Amino acid sequence: MVRNLVAYLDSVKSRDPAPRSRAEILLYPGVWSLAFHRVAHRLYGARLFFLARAVNHFSRFLTGNDIHPGARIGKRFFIDHGFTVIGETAEIGDDVTLYQNVTLGGTDPANGIAGKRHPTLENGVIVGSGAQVLGPVRVGARARVGANAVVTKDVKEGATMVGIPARPMLVDVTAYQRDFLPYGTPCSDCFDPEKQKLELLQCEVEQLQKRLAELLVERSRTPDDDAPPFKERGRA
Repeated sequence: MVRNLVAYLDSVKSRDPAPRSRAEILLYPGVWSLAFHRVAHRLYGARLFFLARAVNHFSRFLTGNDIHPGARIGKRFFIDHGFTVIGETAEIGDDVTLYQNVTLGGTDPANGIAGKRHPTLENGVIVGSGAQVLGPVRVGARARVGANAVVTKDVKEGATMVGIPARPMLVDVTAYQRDFLPYGTPCSDCFDPEKQKLELLQCEVEQLQKRLAELLVERSRTPDDDAPPFKERGRA
């Protein structure tokens, strides 16, 4: 048990340069909220729903993180800072990192029948601060969700998502090959969502200009241009 705790604290330290020791990490609200969730989840599995909720409410009061007792969370999960919400049917793999104010929220099922309504995050996913992942979507392994992005569709493995609604973006190979990318997206001007939006608009303008040129060419053509060449009749 002690060995597992040390391994977990070391995994947190590898993702956060702030702590100077393992003991300091033990004061992190994300570490405590995960510990409380392990207890609440066991109670939930034993159908002791009231006790599970009681532990959940105490954890939320103490840490600021609201993790439903029914959520399934893998190994070495880390919430950096707090004020994160994780829904009942959410599933989280190993080595997942969430930053502050993240919501793994649900959507109203179209058929009115309660079921899987929260996201599934596969191994190694990073979700930036303020991001919202909504509905029974699947975020592929090692994918990254940028700050304040809103994800409502499945995310491919290794993709980096930004914007509202979230869309994939190109990532420089030097950043993509890094084992861990803090905050989910590279800190560089070339990855600014606003600049990416401008590039998309410029692309659309170019396509519209090309289409307009084609229409002008078609309009300038006379009906005779399409007619077959005139053949002179032979003399009788």
